[in-house]
Amino acid sequence: MCGLAGILRFDGREVPRELAMGMADALRHRGPDGSGVLCEPGIALAHQRLAIIDLETGQQPMTAGPVSVVFNGEIYNYVELRNELRAAGHHFHTTSDTEVLLQLYFACGPSFVRKLNGMFAFLLYDRDRQVVLAARDHFGIKPLYVTRRGDEMLFASEIKAFWRHPEFRPALNRPALHDYLTFQWVGGDETLFEGVKKVPPAHCMEVNLQSGATRIWQYWSPRFGCDTSRTEDDIVRETRELLEDAVRLQLRSDVPVGAYLSGGLDSSIVTSLAARHGPLVAFTGRFPDGPAFDESPYAREVAKASGIALHEVVPSEDEFVSLLPALIHHMDEPAAGPGVFPQFVVSRLASQHVKVVLGGQGGDEIFGGYVRYLIAYLEQALKGAIFETNEESQHIVSLASMVRNLPAMREYAPALRSFWQDGLFDDMDRRYFRLLDRSGGMHELLSPDMRADACDGRVFERFARQFNAPDTPSYYNKMTHFDLSTSLPALLQVEDRVSMAHGLESRVPLLDHRLVDLVASLPARRKFAGGELKYLLKRAAGDVVPERILQRKDKMGFPVPLHRWVQGASRDFVHDLLLSERARTRGLFDATQVERLLSTETPFSRRVWGLLNIELWHRVFLDSPSISPLS
Repeated sequence: MCGLAGILRFDGREVPRELAMGMADALRHRGPDGSGVLCEPGIALAHQRLAIIDLETGQQPMTAGPVSVVFNGEIYNYVELRNELRAAGHHFHTTSDTEVLLQLYFACGPSFVRKLNGMFAFLLYDRDRQVVLAARDHFGIKPLYVTRRGDEMLFASEIKAFWRHPEFRPALNRPALHDYLTFQWVGGDETLFEGVKKVPPAHCMEVNLQSGATRIWQYWSPRFGCDTSRTEDDIVRETRELLEDAVRLQLRSDVPVGAYLSGGLDSSIVTSLAARHGPLVAFTGRFPDGPAFDESPYAREVAKASGIALHEVVPSEDEFVSLLPALIHHMDEPAAGPGVFPQFVVSRLASQHVKVVLGGQGGDEIFGGYVRYLIAYLEQALKGAIFETNEESQHIVSLASMVRNLPAMREYAPALRSFWQDGLFDDMDRRYFRLLDRSGGMHELLSPDMRADACDGRVFERFARQFNAPDTPSYYNKMTHFDLSTSLPALLQVEDRVSMAHGLESRVPLLDHRLVDLVASLPARRKFAGGELKYLLKRAAGDVVPERILQRKDKMGFPVPLHRWVQGASRDFVHDLLLSERARTRGLFDATQVERLLSTETPFSRRVWGLLNIELWHRVFLDSPSISPLS
């Protein structure tokens, strides 16, 4: 786990070494264990290292013959790949997974990425071909950004590194802001910075150093289908084997490993499986604001059942106020929800004990864990029952089969009222868009100019293109495919930033592409039987966690009592930010409407959070003449 930066010049000029070192220095928090720079005519590669595997000889940039690489992440199957390469005659001088990348490139060329099981972003420089290959892992666990400035192309693990380049001029990407206001993430390859893009997950980009020409291709995508060749028992057994193997592989480390343990099903399964391999320590957080904000009893139960040590932390309101500007700095872009704050504090705690931590991210998207899937299919089942249609709701779930699972929607009554307020039985894409739309009255807060921009339909058009992807043969697959490819990367951005801010490597065993390939290939009725959330995961791994965890229906997701803080001790902080002269003159929001919101914000609403993020993001990144690291 590390930070990387690259500068490509298409006029062949030398890249100043100090420029590359400056970009890497902005990423020092990602890799405090060492640094390195390679400078040649037309290219500079820089690296900050967090030493996890091969502590002594894994320094980067690493070179073998005419090829050099800077790499961020971990290749979990590097041992197996190294054995295969050795058998084919390749020689190794280190025990690092980085050297495996180089030798695999010699053996297979750019297609070698298809053999990797891991989380990764890398820049690989081939002197003989005069090309640079940039690639990112299957799900976007590790970040990689790119921007072009005339005859130069810049790459970095975090956008803030671009500030070290004298010609970088940050500006707001206005269409992307409307994405954030709607979903609280920016989709596709866009960012909130004009001219700064993401290398998309599961993609490779090849850049010709002589001409500046680029080509980009996708090397993997989940193949959704209706494989009926397996029995359910076969599916359950294969899923369990892949879960166990993914955890086994991701425990590989030359430094101590721990686990995030929220008490939810995903992190409980990952932690419990990991604990079977030896002593483990886990970390959780809670708020002392009642059961709706505290999952720690569940986490304690899992820890006791698995025989692991559990460390707890209670993030405070004072910390929220003091840490929020630093959080915005570390995130680069406004975050997807207030849960980023307690995650940051729990990561800080974990970094005091271990250097690697396992988490449960991805389970909701792979196995169908979001209550919105149940809401969507309840509407489809009602539609089928009323109109006696033969739509997929009739053979995936029926109204009768869903009844026993409807209590999972109990806490979502306000969302149901809003969802069914209008548009009932509209097309699937419009209904799922409505379920994802987190603006919740946000557009009412906009200034007239911004409101006119927001109503032009372009956000929905971008959404619909992704949602209606080919080869997703059911509503369920459309929803999970969209979430895997669009909303999950936003959550993984949080996972990456809150851990790397503390020099902590976060691994997510559920995001093993073999597991996703298996689940995607199955008929939707096998994954969503009777509308039961995570039906397959519960069957495959339910025996490793206490029964109370398995039967939980109060899904939380690290809720933050922000509405209480806004009207309590943090009131002055929030009001001073959002009602300041600086905020008013931006012309983004109607100050009168914002003032009204601050006195009426409801529990679990994200409007104030969105406003705080946008205002602080402008102050940290656009109002400042330069960006310097924050504590």
